[in-house]
Amino acid sequence: MHSWSASPADRRLSALIRHLEGSSNAMDSDAITAYPTSGFPGARNSVFEHIVRAPEDPILGVTVAYNKDTSPLKLNLGVGAYRTEEGKPLVLNVVRRAEQMLVNDSSRVKEYLPIVGLADFNKLSAKLILGADSPAIQENRVTTVQCLSGTGSLRVGGEFLARHYHQRTIYIPQPTWGNHPKVFTLAGLSVKTFRYYDPVTRGLNFQGLLEDLRSAPSGAIVLLHACAHNPTGVDPTPQQWEQIRQLMRSKALLPFFDSAYQGFASGNLDADAHSVRLFVGDGGECLIAQSYAKNMGLYGERVGALSIVCKSADVASRVESQLKLVIRPMYSNPPIHGASIVATILKDRNMYQEWIIELKAMADRIINMRHQLFDALRSRGTPGDWSHIIKQIGMFTFTGLNSEQVAFMTKEYHIYMTSDGRISMAGLSSRTVPHLVEAIHAAVTRLV
Repeated sequence: MHSWSASPADRRLSALIRHLEGSSNAMDSDAITAYPTSGFPGARNSVFEHIVRAPEDPILGVTVAYNKDTSPLKLNLGVGAYRTEEGKPLVLNVVRRAEQMLVNDSSRVKEYLPIVGLADFNKLSAKLILGADSPAIQENRVTTVQCLSGTGSLRVGGEFLARHYHQRTIYIPQPTWGNHPKVFTLAGLSVKTFRYYDPVTRGLNFQGLLEDLRSAPSGAIVLLHACAHNPTGVDPTPQQWEQIRQLMRSKALLPFFDSAYQGFASGNLDADAHSVRLFVGDGGECLIAQSYAKNMGLYGERVGALSIVCKSADVASRVESQLKLVIRPMYSNPPIHGASIVATILKDRNMYQEWIIELKAMADRIINMRHQLFDALRSRGTPGDWSHIIKQIGMFTFTGLNSEQVAFMTKEYHIYMTSDGRISMAGLSSRTVPHLVEAIHAAVTRLV
């Protein structure tokens, strides 16, 4: 026995220890393992044990497979990113110059942007897609918010419509960019398709398109590629766009434009915005998602904008207030750096002109690759009519090759593309065209 008498606090502590010892003896010795998140030895499997491995993204997965290939002949035609004649990524000179100006400006800080993003960027983005003299801009009927590139702009627009528009159905082209159905479904919309591509002519199924939009319910949302349709490279003619506009307005269908390639398709910013301006010019409402990934080469900066053209300035203001409520819980506010690069270029006359020249050079190189590929296939005597290669426009060409032929070309020639036969023309060069032609020739002569 200790000679000292325990204090009340000591007695309470001793009682607690005895209670815990008794409880631990009574407890099942394995009870602790009932908590799978514990780090104790012998703990049960992970709470995520049931998770199955997801398949690779069908587009990004092409690059994963390409990177694992050790062949010196390997060629990646899957990635939707511009490459130089040497096969290297390109940072535009004007982008480097704008970036250097920003870095050297000691007055710049890293504070949060507003929820809607950089004001100059938003104003200049609307002007770029709608035109400097757009009545919609002059009448303050447009609200523009900076988003996370084109994908983020589509998602914000989709969630806004799911909350506030009376129709929850969006019609998208068949085929379309693989991310479109996922973005809109997760945004809360019901996704349906309308006919777009004709595999026989490798062109536009215009009658099918009109029939499907004619049978769509009044007020439905319709996703339209502003230019350089991905993945087919097939665009309506100006006359066909006018017919589409008349039909959609007659049925009160709401246009949602995805503009990922303005200036990058034809080399002309105004020509590539024709479809959007046609719809805005009639005074009706529409949504436009813009991306600067391709036309400024700002892929990793994630720079984009969502513009909603409304009937009045008052409506546009109220729409913007609700867009903030979509954005705030999603990512709070957008990043400042990429948007500052874009705004710096667009608001400086000399830099803007320099950008137009570099942009046209990229577009022209892709157009040149189309002609080189077409001429080489014709010279090789490859069976089939390959004129669709020079009729299509933009970064991608829908070759008409089937999944078996694509797999053959990957296995035998180390050429990587999506299984639907889409190739990125920007991934080609004068040096690699002959290798691709040999692969296509072998695929279409051996596999039908």
